Amino acid sequence: MKKKVFLIVACVVAVQVAGCSTPTQNVDITNDPGKAVLELDYRDFDQAAATMVQSLLQSGTLKKKDGSRYVVATGRIVNDTMQRIDTDQLMAKVEQELMNSGMVVMTSALGGKGATDQTIYQVRDLQKTDLQDEFDPNSLPAKRQIVAPELSIAGKILQRNVRYDSRTQQVEYYFQLQLTQVSSGLRFWQNETIIGKRGSKNTVPW
Repeated sequence: MKKKVFLIVACVVAVQVAGCSTPTQNVDITNDPGKAVLELDYRDFDQAAATMVQSLLQSGTLKKKDGSRYVVATGRIVNDTMQRIDTDQLMAKVEQELMNSGMVVMTSALGGKGATDQTIYQVRDLQKTDLQDEFDPNSLPAKRQIVAPELSIAGKILQRNVRYDSRTQQVEYYFQLQLTQVSSGLRFWQNETIIGKRGSKNTVPW
């Protein structure tokens, strides 16, 4: 009898919990205004990337006299915040905006985290193994074909927490980028974009 009562109670609790839980639903991330949070979210990355790329394009730095495009590499992006941020997320948007401008091409052969596409070197390594006999030699890349970058874009994301009042904290995020000429080491452009948020001092922004 006790076992039956226990099972009935367990079933009732399970039904109540299921009824109170938030149902799963699909969300159109790009158009959903969402809810403001102290942490960085996709809207912050979109805003920062768009602002910085617009600054770079308006500076005229990427305009070549002969009309050709610069070859650009993505250098190291340092995450100096309390959050575990995949900096590739920010740079993917920056790279996309830059390439859409028609002024640059990005190299996948090297960067701050190494080659973004290891196939470039895997294909070349075939010539050092017995597998080269399985491939058409005319389709294998020759030496001195990889194009070196002319410019490198690198930067940092910083976080600063400020006490706004007795109940509120202000969190400031600084997105910094700089563009450097690889051959000379000279910096051609830099920009800092700040995103500020305010919320409860009891909320931990990480």
